[in-house]
Amino acid sequence: MPAGDPFSHAERAALDEAVRRAEELSRVEFSVFVGNVEGESRAFATRLHNSLVAPSRSVLIMVDPTLRVLEIVTGGYVRRTLSDKQVELVALHMQADFATGDLVGGLRAGIRMLADYARPQNTLHAGA
Repeated sequence: MPAGDPFSHAERAALDEAVRRAEELSRVEFSVFVGNVEGESRAFATRLHNSLVAPSRSVLIMVDPTLRVLEIVTGGYVRRTLSDKQVELVALHMQADFATGDLVGGLRAGIRMLADYARPQNTLHAGA
């Protein structure tokens, strides 16, 4: 592993695959930041999210394992299908995995769950 990289090559590949599948399913962009938070965690995560190419269509998952902090930031477009309550449920699930020492598993599960919730819902239109 490169210095400062918390993931092995296989773990990084698994996370990249989870992000790719999530983006295909939900048609929104996913970004993951694992590292040291500078300052207040929510403000730091929001700054990271706002620096993305398309923040309105993006989900950012930020984890600082040292401080045991998790933040999930969603853009305006994403919030049309992904509610704050759903994000809270996903965060609880991820934190349970993190508590057992499974950082990669928690991230992968959280990415999958967020993508499923963020997926545009198919609607049926009745002919008038």
